[in-house]
Amino acid sequence: MPSPQPSTTKPFYFFYGHRKPSQNRPVVRGGLFSNRQSQKPQNPSKPNKSFVGSFNLQKWFPNPTSPQKPTSTKTPSETFFSIAQNLSPIARFICDSFRKHSNWGPLIISDLQKLRRVTPKLVAEVLKVQTDPKISSRFFHWAGKQKGYKHNFTSYNAFAYCLNRGNRFRSADQVLELMSMQGKNPSEKQFEILIRMHSDAGRGLRVYFVYEKMRKFGIRPRVFLYNRVMDALVKTGHLDLALSVYDDFKEDGLVEESVTFMILVKGLCKAGRMSEVFEILNRMRVNLCKPDVFAYTAMIRVLVAEGNLDGCLKVWEEMCNDGVEPDAMAYTTLVMALCKGNEVERGYELFREMRKKRCLIDRAVYGSLIEGLVGVGNIGLACDLLKDLTVCGYRADLSIYNSLIEGLCAANRVDKAYKLFQITARESLVPSFETVNPLLLSYVELSRMDEFFRLLEEMHRLGLNVMDDLSKFFSFMVEKGERIMKALELFEALKPKGYCSVPIYNILIGGLHKIKEVKTALSLFEEMKNSDFKPDSTTYSTIIPCFVDSGDIKEACSCYNKMKEMSWVPSIASYYSLVKGLCIFGNINGAIALVRDCLGNVVNGPIEFKYTLTVIHACKSNNAEKVIEVLNEMMQQGCPPDDVIYCAIIYGLCKYGSLDEARKVFEIMRKRNLLSEAKSIAYDELLIDHMKTTTAGLVLSGLKFFGLESKLKLTSPLTSPC
Repeated sequence: MPSPQPSTTKPFYFFYGHRKPSQNRPVVRGGLFSNRQSQKPQNPSKPNKSFVGSFNLQKWFPNPTSPQKPTSTKTPSETFFSIAQNLSPIARFICDSFRKHSNWGPLIISDLQKLRRVTPKLVAEVLKVQTDPKISSRFFHWAGKQKGYKHNFTSYNAFAYCLNRGNRFRSADQVLELMSMQGKNPSEKQFEILIRMHSDAGRGLRVYFVYEKMRKFGIRPRVFLYNRVMDALVKTGHLDLALSVYDDFKEDGLVEESVTFMILVKGLCKAGRMSEVFEILNRMRVNLCKPDVFAYTAMIRVLVAEGNLDGCLKVWEEMCNDGVEPDAMAYTTLVMALCKGNEVERGYELFREMRKKRCLIDRAVYGSLIEGLVGVGNIGLACDLLKDLTVCGYRADLSIYNSLIEGLCAANRVDKAYKLFQITARESLVPSFETVNPLLLSYVELSRMDEFFRLLEEMHRLGLNVMDDLSKFFSFMVEKGERIMKALELFEALKPKGYCSVPIYNILIGGLHKIKEVKTALSLFEEMKNSDFKPDSTTYSTIIPCFVDSGDIKEACSCYNKMKEMSWVPSIASYYSLVKGLCIFGNINGAIALVRDCLGNVVNGPIEFKYTLTVIHACKSNNAEKVIEVLNEMMQQGCPPDDVIYCAIIYGLCKYGSLDEARKVFEIMRKRNLLSEAKSIAYDELLIDHMKTTTAGLVLSGLKFFGLESKLKLTSPLTSPC
C-alpha cells in the first residue's frame, strides 16, 4: 500500500482563551481566532432563489461581489468591536479602557499604568480611532509625561485630526504652538494638514489664520499650498484676502501655474471685476501660456452662475479675439445663459454657428431655445426647432412640449396645442398640470365647454388626478381678480357633472372675498353646508373675514367657536380679521383674548398682536409717556397703530391705569396727525363704555364674593361675550 503524499497546504491553527502574560505585554483577553477559511459549497440541485420570479430593478446591485446590505444602526459596543479588529492588541486594550470608563479618571490611569512603555506609534494608533476629544487630549498629555517618551510628527498629526473630528478645530490649530514649546518645530506638512481640514469644512478665515501663522514660523509654502490657500479663500467669498496671499506669492519669487491663474480668474469673475480678469489673463499669456477653451468655459460658467450676462459676452469676445476655437460645451453654456437672460436672438445666432461647425448639439440647448422663443412670441421658429430636434434623433421631453403648448394657446392656436398634447400621450409621456393648464384656460376663455369636458375625460383615461388638477386650475384663475367671476361660472357648469370638491369651494370663497363679493361668498358657504361637502378648517378660516366684512360678528364668532370645538387652528388672516371686527364693535375683552390665543397657537403671529401685549404691559405703569415710547418703537418698525393697538391702550389703562392717562395718549396721537378727530371722539366714547363695563364687572365680582348676587336685579348684561 503506497504511503500518502504529504499535504502542501498550511496547517490550521486555533487559539483559545487569552494570551499568557509576559514581562513586556499585559494580559489581553481574547476569543477564538483562526486562520482557517472555509466556503460553503452551493448545492447545484437547488435553484437560485434570487432569479426566481420577476426581475426588480430597484433591488439590483451592480457589484455581485459586494451585495447591497440593509442598513442597520449599530450599538456603540458593536461599532467599537468592528473598529478594534484593525488595531494592535495594546491599542485595543487602551481603547477598550476608554470605552468602559467613558471619563478620564483613576480607573483609566490604572489601566494605562499596566503598560511597560508607550510609543508614538501606539499613541497615533489610538488617536486615529478616538471620537472623544476630551479623553484624547488627556491621553496625549499623559503619554508626553511618561519617562523616555517624546512625541513625533505622527502623534502630533493624529492628535490634530482627532481634535478636528470632534469639532475642536481651534484647539487643533494650537497643536503647532504645542509642538514648538516641546522642542519640535512644525514643518510645512503640519500646516498643510490644518489648511486641508479647514478648506474641506469651508472655514476660509481659519485657513488664512493658519497661513499667517505659517509665515510667522518662517515657513515659505510651496506653489501647491499657495494654490490651496487661495482656492479656499475664493470659494468662501474672501477674494481680497486671496489677492493679498497672491501678493505674498509674488514676493516669494514663485512662478505661477495654470491652476494659480484660474483660481484668481474664477474669484474675480464671481465678484464681477472684469477689468482685473483680463489683466490676469494677459499676465497668464506673457508668463505661462495662452488660456485654452476649457479655461474660458470655466470662466463663462462662473459668470452664468452669478447672472452676469454682460461678463459672459465679454469673455466670449476675448476668447474669439484670442484665436481660441469654442467647443460644443462652450457653445452650450453660453446659449443656455443667453436664453435664460432674455437674449434669445443672440442665442439663436450662436446655435446656427454650432450647426455650421457641425458641433454636437445637446437636447438641453433645443429646450432652452424653444422656451426662450415661446417667451418672445416666436412660435413658428420654436416649432421648427422641434422638427429639427426629432430629425437629429432626439426625443422631446415633457418640458419642451409644455412650452410649445403654452405658446400655441397664447397665440390662439388651441387646436395645434391639443394635437401636441395627444403626441405626448402617444410617446408615453405622462402629462402634468403645466401641460393641460393652458388648454383648459383657452377652452374656458373661448367658451368651448364641450372640448373642455372632453379634455377632462382624456385626463381620466391617462390616469391623472383630475380633481387635484381642477383645484390647481381654479387657484390659477383666482390669482388674477378679473377671472374670478369666470371661474364661478365654470364651477356652476362643472357641478352637474360631479366635478366638485371642498378645495374648489374654498378657493372660490377666498377669491370672492378678495374682490369684495362678500354676499356671493356667503351664499357659496351656505350652499356648501347644505350639500354633501362639509366645511373644513380652511373653509372656516376663509369665511370668518367674510362674516366680519358683512357686519355679522356673531356668526363670525360662532365659526371660530366651531373651529375650537374641532381642535382646528384658524389662519392668521382670520384671527386678525376677527380681532379687528371685535375691536370695531366694542368687544375689547374678546379681542384681547383672541390676540393671546393667536400668539399661543401660531408660529409667527402678526406684529400688531405682539405689540398689543407690549402696550398692555406698558399700561401697568399708568404713564402715558411709556405707552407713547412703545408706539414710537412700533412705528419705527414700519407698523403704524391701528384699531387693535388703540383698543389695547383702552384695555390696559382701564384695567391698570386711569381715563386721564388714556386721553393723554389719544391727545398726543391727535397732535401728531396720526389720529383723526372723528376717530379720537369714537375712541373716547369707547373708552368710557369700556371703563363702565370694567367697573360693573368688578362690582359683580365683589357681590359674588360676598354672596349678595341674589339681591341684585340686572336689567341688561354687564358684559357682551363673543
